[in-house]
Amino acid sequence: MSIVVSLKDVVDAMDMQGDEFHAYLNQVTGELITVTTEALSAVEEGDEWDDEPQWQQDVLEDAKQVFASDDFLPLPSKFDIHDYSIMEDFCYSLENPRLRDEMSSRIRGSGAFRCFKDGIHYHGIQEDWYRFRQQALEGIAIEWLEDNDIAYTRGNDRSTEA
Repeated sequence: MSIVVSLKDVVDAMDMQGDEFHAYLNQVTGELITVTTEALSAVEEGDEWDDEPQWQQDVLEDAKQVFASDDFLPLPSKFDIHDYSIMEDFCYSLENPRLRDEMSSRIRGSGAFRCFKDGIHYHGIQEDWYRFRQQALEGIAIEWLEDNDIAYTRGNDRSTEA
């Protein structure tokens, strides 16, 4: 029997990633694991964390599993997600031409992310942005799941897709 994963869980794991965290899906069990860059480096270099707290040792064990097995697939990373492109698409999706132009100009130049955030809060469209971004992440996750022939469920729906 093949695995079925929760689309929401995959999207949440993708969204948590950054420079210091990487998420993986065990394509045999469906388990999602998030590990730190530090733990992956320690495994690569053969370092042990015997003197570290238990939670850090647990993170190292997860990194060892990821490193030692071909069962783990890396989820789309922040480089695959392109947050700037999602912001740009959101700006172009705005129906009000003045708002669309203002928001588009906010993402040009240095400080684009901060200016964008200030703009969505100033205009009270942050919920629209969060919904738009969530849909974009879901689209990226669905494409990745389908490319890897992994079935998924949406929300409480137990029927499979893909």
